Amino acid sequence: MLISIVYDSGYGHTARVAKAVASGIEQVDGTRANLVCVADGPVDWEALEQSAGIIFGSPTYNGSPSARFKQFCEDSTRPAWRDLKWHDKVAAGFTNSGAMHGDKLHSLVSMALFAAQHGMLWVGLDLFPGTDAASLNRIGGWLGAMAQSDDASPEITPIQSDLDTAAHLGRRVAQIARRLTAA
Repeated sequence: MLISIVYDSGYGHTARVAKAVASGIEQVDGTRANLVCVADGPVDWEALEQSAGIIFGSPTYNGSPSARFKQFCEDSTRPAWRDLKWHDKVAAGFTNSGAMHGDKLHSLVSMALFAAQHGMLWVGLDLFPGTDAASLNRIGGWLGAMAQSDDASPEITPIQSDLDTAAHLGRRVAQIARRLTAA
């Protein structure tokens, strides 16, 4: 089973979160992650169509997903939308910003609405908000995984608990997609 992760990353921090999501996906037996960075060139539309789920990710800039991610959503996906090629695929999202909150929820709402317009089935986090920096879901998001990166190298930020939360989301999406495809 294939789960794709379509993401943008301005400075490498969100790419690190995307890789954590992929590691969670690949913890589910027989499941493979397909990383698709929208800045890297043409998108493999056939791979997205064959995916049991698509997880969307973007940095949050000024309370919204990045311009490149929005361009992918608004300009590129019309052929998939017109024929509802992603209908009933599992969808989820993650975001990262420099601020602890940074209006990340707005980015996740934008992704969830985009998925709904494609007839996808949105999966949120099934985690209570964390109580400290070492906890899963320390930022307290429900709609998707949220990460916070300091103004430092992506090798050291976001912190491990944010990456573990992203991996949890990837695993959850893969498990739900497995159940839905088996039904």
